Amino acid sequence: MRTIQTVELDLVQEQTGIRRPIGVMAGVANSVWRVLRNRWAANRLHELDDYQLDDIGLTWHDVMQATHRSGVFDDPAALLAETVRRRGKDRFERLRRS
Repeated sequence: MRTIQTVELDLVQEQTGIRRPIGVMAGVANSVWRVLRNRWAANRLHELDDYQLDDIGLTWHDVMQATHRSGVFDDPAALLAETVRRRGKDRFERLRRS
């Protein structure tokens, strides 16, 4: 997966003396495109085997849950990233205690 790039948008466009809000619609379009792109990337995780998924801190169940049980406009990459963070934190705590 790629790192998400942020783009700053102008909130208004001045054209012939008229100020029009265009940034809001562009922001919505960018958000929808980001979610779709991340969903396609998350679907490619189905091609990995259990060992490869374990290397990045995921399980097959995590991928299935993020891609199939999330809503249409939910970002599966964000759900997977949160799962990896939580699992990494739990592993670190277990290692620290032992």
